[in-house]
Amino acid sequence: MIRPTGRAVAVFAAGTPVALLVVIQAPALWWVALDYGTLALVVIATDALLAFPPRLLDVKVSVPDHLYIGEHGSIALTFAATRYQRSVRFEALAEQRGELEGAEVTPVELAPGRETRAALKLVPLRRGRVYVERVWLRWRGPLGLIEHVRRVPVERTIDVLPNVRGVHGVALQFYAQEAIYGIKSQHEKGEGAEFEALRDYSPGLDSRFIDWKHSARHRKLLCKEFRVERNHHVVMAFDTGYLMLETVESITRLDHAINAGLLLAWVSLQSGDLVGTYAFDAAVRQYLAPIRGVAGFARIQRATGELDYHHQETNFTLGLAELNVRLKRRALVILFTDFVDTVTAELMIESMQRVANRHVVIFVTQRGSVLQRAVDAAPERFEDVAQAVIAHDFLRERSIVFERLERLGVHCLDVPSRGLSVALINRYLLIKQRGLI
Repeated sequence: MIRPTGRAVAVFAAGTPVALLVVIQAPALWWVALDYGTLALVVIATDALLAFPPRLLDVKVSVPDHLYIGEHGSIALTFAATRYQRSVRFEALAEQRGELEGAEVTPVELAPGRETRAALKLVPLRRGRVYVERVWLRWRGPLGLIEHVRRVPVERTIDVLPNVRGVHGVALQFYAQEAIYGIKSQHEKGEGAEFEALRDYSPGLDSRFIDWKHSARHRKLLCKEFRVERNHHVVMAFDTGYLMLETVESITRLDHAINAGLLLAWVSLQSGDLVGTYAFDAAVRQYLAPIRGVAGFARIQRATGELDYHHQETNFTLGLAELNVRLKRRALVILFTDFVDTVTAELMIESMQRVANRHVVIFVTQRGSVLQRAVDAAPERFEDVAQAVIAHDFLRERSIVFERLERLGVHCLDVPSRGLSVALINRYLLIKQRGLI
């Protein structure tokens, strides 16, 4: 499609006042106005002839099969080399649907006789599916009086998945399974209940683990070592209510929790534990019974990828009671959630107490950057002071809830979203080392 630009319209319309003035003052010179219009049309037609011919345009579009939440993807454009002798500046824009950041116009410079590549940014905001309908290309003539518009059909569907790109790399920092030559067995020592060996006592070791009977026999202090137990049940419970839909660093709190949970699931499966998932808000949305083996990680990834966003208030009484019924043996329950104040958290604390009586619970929240920024910001108006006071009250009430939960034996983890994965794995390893499950 070819069409005139705003510059061409302005050039052509500029002759209208002149034509009117000539016709009014000197009607015999009417042909001057006609010649100006003809000249403007000739210049526009010349610009169209000198523009890059659409028939020489050969572009290929490549779209990724899937995207990871929290990362940028791209649509790859490849312009084939042409025999056109001048550089051409294109403008590319993707027509897309779904939960994505708005598309941006991307400039592309096509050099003569050279293949050119470009990328159109895709930034998913939520899990699910997004659609790329087509790519629009636009370029102008040398004088900027006409422009060509080309539509390249794409019609592709892209799945937006939880971010597992960094799972394997980070997990290798915790568990080394293969050596350069063959496979090595790695036994992890800790404060579990499975006896491993006896060793000479040295200062700094826990005196509770001294074996007095064998120490008397060997006439020196010997201390027991224990092996970290395996085959524990680890259940990741996700709150999918409206509080988890707040956007932090371009993705929701729920997606931050899922990304951290997947990394923990990989580490847990590698260590021999069984991992399951559970999701609830106003109703129970999903339950995946704990499974073992690294091969089960794909099932966990699919289960978390299917978690939907719900704009409903979370019913902790129903959700935690149902989870307590489904778990038949002692497990490590990791609850990813959020709350506002002590009033809304009252029922949650009561329900958490019932779960903590049977299981080891890690209560995971993401520290609210909005509240902290409101407290730290220098006030400029009276409204800023009032906002800072209210935010400080909310932070104080959050700390009260954490204190009450810790008295119940719940392990509380309140960290920024960016450091959630590392903090969660460290707490998991600490609990296993101490044999608390």
